[in-house]
Amino acid sequence: MRLNKYISHAGAASRRKADELTLAGKVRINGKVMSEPGYDVAEGDVVEVDGKIIEPVSEMIYILLNKPRGYVTTTSDDRGRRTVMELITDIPERIYPVGRLDYNTTGLLIMTNDGELANRLMHPSHEVTKTYSAMVTGNLSKDSLWKLRNGVDIGGFVTSPAEVNIIKEHPHHHEVEITIHEGKNRQVRKMFEAVGCNVRELKRISMGNIYLSRLAEGHYRKLTKKEIEYLRNI
Repeated sequence: MRLNKYISHAGAASRRKADELTLAGKVRINGKVMSEPGYDVAEGDVVEVDGKIIEPVSEMIYILLNKPRGYVTTTSDDRGRRTVMELITDIPERIYPVGRLDYNTTGLLIMTNDGELANRLMHPSHEVTKTYSAMVTGNLSKDSLWKLRNGVDIGGFVTSPAEVNIIKEHPHHHEVEITIHEGKNRQVRKMFEAVGCNVRELKRISMGNIYLSRLAEGHYRKLTKKEIEYLRNI
């Protein structure tokens, strides 16, 4: 297996990043620095990246979790908060979340041990759409909707045009669906704050053509073959 593919399958880096690490002298094969990205890893070779021995996974796992509030999307937390890893109880393989949902955001979260796929999905060049259901308070005027749909400054970053639709109006809040393809930290919340509104509840309901549907909060399921193939072809 080509070295960059080996590193990617181990979840250590994308293929492109693997090449950069190799050229920078941060990859060792059997204890010796390997600076040739085209090297083919042979059976028995010991591969190290930044001093850590890596191995490609033997079985690829792909699951969809409906993340509840009050969990962080990391494998561990130095502040002692609950992590999404605590919700995965019957999968022995080491998996990790693809991207992040903030502490108080719920909904669709893909988790896998396929490092190559994870890196590809998180790379901004692929522009994977993400749709959220939000409960929004404040004056969500026509001007506010126009700004959200055409891009707003969320603090040194102007968002790309978003699809925003009011699903239902209530006396004190609106039910809104918003679709974006970027993944800046707390982006949806910051977008509404930029037009004078506040997001009280936020739930991701789809990622591309992968849908949360009726999966109960805190539960997870394996992705179907069709869903996996879709993600691989993005």
